[in-house]
Amino acid sequence: MPALPLKGSRVVLVDGCRTPFLRSQTDFVDTPAYELGAMAIAGLLHRTRLDPAQVDRLIMGTVISEPRTSNLAREVSLALGLPQSLPAYTVTAACTSSNVAIASAVEAIAAGTAEVVIAGGAETLSDVPIRFSRALRQRLLASQKAKGPADYLKLLAGIKLADLAPDMPAIAEFSTGQTMGESAERLAKRVGVSREAQDAFALSSHRRAAAATERGYLAAQMAPALVPPRFAPLRADNGIRGDSSPEKLASLPPVFDRRFGSVSAGNSSFLTDGAAACLLMSEQKAAELGYKPLAAISSVAMAATDPREELLMGPAYAIPGALDAAGITLDMVGVFELHEAFAAQMLANLRLLADPGFCRDKLGRSQAVGQIPSDKLNAWGGSLAIGHPFGATGARLLLTAAQRMKMENAEWGLVSACAAGALGHAMTLRRL
Repeated sequence: MPALPLKGSRVVLVDGCRTPFLRSQTDFVDTPAYELGAMAIAGLLHRTRLDPAQVDRLIMGTVISEPRTSNLAREVSLALGLPQSLPAYTVTAACTSSNVAIASAVEAIAAGTAEVVIAGGAETLSDVPIRFSRALRQRLLASQKAKGPADYLKLLAGIKLADLAPDMPAIAEFSTGQTMGESAERLAKRVGVSREAQDAFALSSHRRAAAATERGYLAAQMAPALVPPRFAPLRADNGIRGDSSPEKLASLPPVFDRRFGSVSAGNSSFLTDGAAACLLMSEQKAAELGYKPLAAISSVAMAATDPREELLMGPAYAIPGALDAAGITLDMVGVFELHEAFAAQMLANLRLLADPGFCRDKLGRSQAVGQIPSDKLNAWGGSLAIGHPFGATGARLLLTAAQRMKMENAEWGLVSACAAGALGHAMTLRRL
């Protein structure tokens, strides 16, 4: 189904804020997702001086939910001491979770059911919930009704040593059993993306992110994170490797096809902890409160494809819909921010958008969508270097696109991401 133009109130992005994005098992190892989310939103409220009473909704995305804080947004709201009357809810759509949270905010504001919404997401992959096996879970639940030693002994009957092993969460498709890395490997072979091209793309991402860090562009997005017990301010992403080289990347073995593969740890995004949030308003409300927005959200598109054959191809399907809904063509866009799950996924989607055959056969278009220029794409680095907290990346992409549009004097920007479940998401922005 094609994306439809947004109607109703014009929706604007006022500002955004994020925590540093840190490799999992580093400085955020003991920081739960709701605390990361609270850091990002506290930073956003501080920099915008927004009265929390003005906020109509808080929407957050997350992927691997902690059962004790399953409604992450509400726990963030309560932890920050925001008004208890503030409705706050959580969405999950794999790696597009904060994209969908932002889209939900856009749709609410456009429809007139809200005027001020904070949307974003948070993720910690340092501490994921690990379950017991099903057999052991069933006995533990049944033990609540046990009335004595005899009942407990009955519950132990039939337990095997294997049942005591933990049930680890897998980053794999439930419908196919295939991991994203395996899908990236298959896609690279199918489209013909070489190891050299993947490593070169990854190296460029790290070098661009390192340069953006040195110039202060990325620090300007962040609220310093104060983490116990030292409370020393954390002010920078820690996954960026500006000193990497083609030789270092080439030396890393393939991970998902050890004999003939090309997808390595060096050209894949790494497990990351972090949070990000954006402040969205109706244009009228922003003017009333005295804000000068960064950009307007012009269109939103979501796509779904075949999880077995097209798991990572969501952007190739979603981007044309977002462009059409905004009434623009790809060559009118000056700033592109696309999520880099894998270098193979990025290069494949770029090729497909420029391929007349794919655009004709899969998108029903008479010509190719177009070629995204390298110098306009992820100019401050991408997820391969900065990191990818599953539930937060979309908000980082949107904020970066708007900041780049202002700095580069670009009228149009485009944000897109792929996600598990073979989902794709895209948004267009127009500078005000």
